[in-house]
This record gives sequence, structure tokens and C-alpha cells, in this order.
Amino acid sequence: MSNIGISRSFWAMFKETSLTFSFGLGGLFAGIMIASQLGIFSLSPWVITLYPIVISAKGVGSGLLSGRLSTGLHLGTIHTRFIGNTKSFYKLIESLLVLTLVTSVTICAISLIFGTLFWGITLVDFPAILVVVVATMSLGLLLSFVTIKVSFISFERGLDPDVVVYPIMSTVADVFITLCYIAVLNLFFTGALGQWAIGLACLGPVLLVFYILSKNLHEAEFAKTLKESMVTMLIVSLLVNVTGTLLLGIS
Repeated sequence: MSNIGISRSFWAMFKETSLTFSFGLGGLFAGIMIASQLGIFSLSPWVITLYPIVISAKGVGSGLLSGRLSTGLHLGTIHTRFIGNTKSFYKLIESLLVLTLVTSVTICAISLIFGTLFWGITLVDFPAILVVVVATMSLGLLLSFVTIKVSFISFERGLDPDVVVYPIMSTVADVFITLCYIAVLNLFFTGALGQWAIGLACLGPVLLVFYILSKNLHEAEFAKTLKESMVTMLIVSLLVNVTGTLLLGIS
């Protein structure tokens, strides 16, 4: 009986993982989109180097969200609904919003150092890099609602969110953040009007983050999530800047 139980458990896990990892093929669409926009990626050195940086940062954010959701669902500290959920759920969302902006600024600061040393950019390029990264990462937050919904559905149907959610959403995030980055770049390089539009659009997330910080500075759960995540984000920011620099070297 125990062997039969193990066999069934193995095949159930195998089917779940096979389905989810098959979504990895969707990453080809991100490459196709980049190939179709090579012209805009040649307009400035920072454009191509920032791409692996924003896509990796979004991947880490998606991993944080899916991991915390899965743990919360299993422990019962998060329920499978958007409205009337637990305090832990809403603090997780607020932490993700703050972390996204902090990560964007951190990425830009480190990119400025790498850019000055290796990319041939100057301090004058920093505002452009900042608004493009913040706008792209802010748009990427829209995907968080999909991640949450997929987590809820998989849990309700008896699937393990740890196995299902991140493999699916990491691929979807790659495609979505690529689309966002290309859209922001196209708007930015249309001229001053596009640049002002992006800059003004960034004010909304910035003001929201300051409001969240003022409300949660003394919240232990909120502060713990930020502290744990910031170390990871800092390491990732350093590593992906190296990746971006190497990509620039071979492009």
C-alpha cells in the first residue's frame, strides 16, 4: 500500500511540474519581442543593459509574492479572496509596492556606477534611467493581481502553489515586463512630451509608497518582509548589472 501511495504521489507531482514547466516555452515570445524592437535598443547603451536588470528584478518580486502567498495559504494566514482577506495579505501587498520602488531606485543607483565605468554614460543619463525603470516596474505590478489569482485558484483546486505558481508566473512575468519595457521605451524616445508623460505617471506610485511607509513604519510584519527582501534585491541588483554589462559587450 505504501508503494502504491508513493507511486500516486510521484505521478501527481510529475503531472503538476510537467504542466507548469511547459510554460517556460513562452519565454520565446519575450525574445521575439526584443528581436522586433532592435532599433530602439540601439538608441542608448543603457537601453540594452537595463533589460536583463528589470526582467530579473521583476522575477525576484514575483518569486517573493508567490512564495509568501503559498506559505500563507498553507498556514491559513491568507485566504483565497481579494476582499475581506487577512492583515497578512494586505501587508504583503503593501510590502511589494514599497519593495518595487526601492528596488527600482537601487537598480538605477548601481547602474549609474556600472554605466560610468563600463557603459559610457554620465550623470546626465540618470533621470532617464530612473523614470524608465520606475515606470516599467510600476506597470509590472499589474501582473501581481494575476499571480495572486493563480495562487488562489491553484490552492482551491488542490494543487500546490509552491509547484504551480512560480514556474507559470515567471514566464508570464518575462513576457509582460518585456512588453512594458518596450512600451515605456517607445514612449520615452518619442520626445519631450513622452518623457514628461512617463515622469508624471511615476508620481502616482511614488506618492503611494510614501503613504504606505508613513502608515507602516512601526508594523513588525511589514518591516520584517522589507528587511528580508532587500538583502536579496541588493545582491540581485549587483549581479544583473554585471549581466547587463556583459550583454552590452557582445551586442
